[in-house]
Amino acid sequence: MSRHQGIDIRPITESEIPEWIRALNTGFLRPPTPPEADVADRRTYIVPERTLGAFDGGRCVGTFRSFGQELTAVGGTPVVADAVSNVTVTATHRRRGILTRMMGRDLAAAKERGDAVATLIAAEYPIYGRYGFGAATSAAEWTIDVPRAGLDPRWAGPDDGGRIDLVDGDDVRKIGPELHERLRRAQPGVVDRNERWWQESTGVIVLDRAAWTEPFHAVYRNAGGEVEGLLSYTVDDHWGDVKQPLDTAKVSDMIAVSPAAERALWRYVCSVDWVTKVRTGWRAPDDLLPHLLPDPRAARITTQADWLWVRILDVAAALEARTYAGSGTLVLEVVDRDGLSGGRYRLDASPAGVGCVRTGDDAELTLGVSELGALWLGDESAVRLVALGRVEETRAGAATVADALLRTSRRPWCPDVF
Repeated sequence: MSRHQGIDIRPITESEIPEWIRALNTGFLRPPTPPEADVADRRTYIVPERTLGAFDGGRCVGTFRSFGQELTAVGGTPVVADAVSNVTVTATHRRRGILTRMMGRDLAAAKERGDAVATLIAAEYPIYGRYGFGAATSAAEWTIDVPRAGLDPRWAGPDDGGRIDLVDGDDVRKIGPELHERLRRAQPGVVDRNERWWQESTGVIVLDRAAWTEPFHAVYRNAGGEVEGLLSYTVDDHWGDVKQPLDTAKVSDMIAVSPAAERALWRYVCSVDWVTKVRTGWRAPDDLLPHLLPDPRAARITTQADWLWVRILDVAAALEARTYAGSGTLVLEVVDRDGLSGGRYRLDASPAGVGCVRTGDDAELTLGVSELGALWLGDESAVRLVALGRVEETRAGAATVADALLRTSRRPWCPDVF
């Protein structure tokens, strides 16, 4: 029997959830045996028919889960996505095609359902391009050196008529979902949050109480009393050698639907007594933050990397779902070795509307489906990809046309991990 035979890949049954979690923990190098609380909790949200296991005999050696998601396209339209998560292959079973088979099965099902795209957050960069995913957004984390920032130490709140109030988790679960929906309608790359997300972030659902730290939550209301921003953060307890408090505030979430809210909330967290550093959490790579400080160098990027990856499953649906600031026509030859979305497409786009259909016209730009995924939300440049040898320009100037159509004035951003 070859090394590739004898592995059964299929949806798990309800009774196999504990074994599946054990394989998941093993793949992520966590203690393998799941606590009963973890098993009970996962039973509440795992959809067995969208949860795949790779079984060698009775032992699970690979895990894969997907779920329905809405992803905001350029212009604010929510697009149905197949969100991929919990992907592992046990170290004893590497290089046997297990991930390829699980991914192929899931993407085929997503295509059959009519999902326009698939999404994931990649733990390792080299893996998912093989399956047609492209890095579509980036994220950055800044560390703010508060004493260096040059902020007015006498600051006592917003000077625009707005106000900042501390609220508790109950308030967040009432305020947060609607505020996030406003962000989602305006920010390409944002994904929806369900009720469970808000319960986990506010401590209603906590599997390990010993590791849980209740955050502080600050709300910004404008002069009319409308909520425009929400900031959640924790603070460590660190004193220097000279009995001086040197605490770090770590932001876990920040939603702002106006520049005023963004400015006020960052200013607030930098003004908290004893806080000398602020870690921003994952922000858009073109976040306003550094230039909201008198000294932008006080905000130092400590981590920057690819974030949301997108796999186009329906080229026409994906390109027609977004808006375009300019007008133009482009014929794309999309290469998809998995046969899910390849072909030649004519894109006719303008601020007034868009159409994308299969065509027999000569291709002007030839690219892989992973490159199209990287371009779709407007963050990547076709001209740049041509220079890298990842896109072929078969008509001079076609990449410049693609950038004029596809790129956005502000960069897409996905604030969530899934």
